[in-house]
Amino acid sequence: MPLRSCFELFLTPLSLPLILRALSAPHLNMPAKKAASKAAPKKSGGASKGGKAKKKKWSKGKTREQLNNAIQWDKNLVDKLEKEVPKYKVITISVISERLKVNGSLARQALSHLEEKGAIKCVSYGSKIRVYTRAIKDDE
Repeated sequence: MPLRSCFELFLTPLSLPLILRALSAPHLNMPAKKAASKAAPKKSGGASKGGKAKKKKWSKGKTREQLNNAIQWDKNLVDKLEKEVPKYKVITISVISERLKVNGSLARQALSHLEEKGAIKCVSYGSKIRVYTRAIKDDE
């Protein structure tokens, strides 16, 4: 008995209608899935292996730069305060704190000290903010 091909073994008069019905099924007439694979390009690296996506790492938030402001008056700071600050156009607690690198309580003391000396004059005084300006001396 000669060997038959594998197709001849399965083709019988009863199996032919089943094969034709399966070939004409609507789900087999769908286009190839090659277009879908082109839409999502492969990622390089080992992440594509295994099919699992990496977990999202939460950011630690925005961190402010740590300030290293002085907490006591020393000779250099007092000299700088008495020379430079009376020349500023607008003087507030935050301006003194930023430019002289001192903390807020020292800046408030500095404003009171300079006002008593007459080096600066008050423009606005409230519970939230104090605004000073340089004192203009009238030499007329």
